[in-house]
Amino acid sequence: MKLVLYNDYQLGVLQNGNVVDASAALGGMTFRRPHDLMDEVITNWDAVKPRIESAISGQAGVALDSVRLRAPVPKPTKLICAAVNYLEYGQRQAARLDAFLKSPTAIIGNGDTCVLPPAPASIFHHEPELAFVVGKTATNVSQEEALDYVFGYTNFLDMSARGIPGALGNSFFLGKCWDTFAPMGPALVTADEIPDPQNLQVRLWNNDEARHNFPTSDMAHPIRELISEFSRITTLEPGDVVATGVNHQEIGPVQDGDTIRMEIAELGPSLVIHISDPEGREWPRGIDKEFGAMVIAGAPANP
Repeated sequence: MKLVLYNDYQLGVLQNGNVVDASAALGGMTFRRPHDLMDEVITNWDAVKPRIESAISGQAGVALDSVRLRAPVPKPTKLICAAVNYLEYGQRQAARLDAFLKSPTAIIGNGDTCVLPPAPASIFHHEPELAFVVGKTATNVSQEEALDYVFGYTNFLDMSARGIPGALGNSFFLGKCWDTFAPMGPALVTADEIPDPQNLQVRLWNNDEARHNFPTSDMAHPIRELISEFSRITTLEPGDVVATGVNHQEIGPVQDGDTIRMEIAELGPSLVIHISDPEGREWPRGIDKEFGAMVIAGAPANP
């Protein structure tokens, strides 16, 4: 099932290219925050799923372009991003498994605008990623059981500011946590529709010019391992989001006026965002081959 939040954070399902209202499945319940609604769906999925199926039965729905699609997981308790988690088409050895926390307030949805901050960055990059959403509480989970803890999958963009030094040099906080730096969605696709998350193709275009086009099979640490290892460090809770990393070889700059589109075909409609830079900075267009080479050489991915 492809779940969405749309307009004023109503629950919907993508079906035959339309958005079908599924609000009736929640029985008139009201929620203080949009994320509470999605928490209810995820936490009580076995009971909610048949109610959603009943609510959308016989409805044609409305066209996608007639609604505003929101981030499907608007404010998770945790937003974890795997760091340097691709083999770059087999050109490097697996780096030690690592990750960073990204601010949940950085999340925006389809059609929204990522605003580049007035910080002394050397460049800003797009990073399209497959993300998964946790379905049940996970602590010290084995790799064999790990995928049982995935509720679903969604598109994710890890927007990045490079070259902003922190107290100890490399700073993921200063590079990753700005507001609007975590576009997500538009659909949350339940795990039963994705039989093999390590067999997906991640693609991205900047102003309709092709950039990323890489397989999730190139992950150094697959999703089973991410869940197992992360759950040993911190308890993963329903609604938490984990982004699985990017292949850096087609990475490129973003700047004022750009339109970024990413897609993973199995996850439904593309995620489209716009870029705004009040300072109007510019960088050379095209793929940043120098940065890609640095990653292959083992340099930090967020210098």
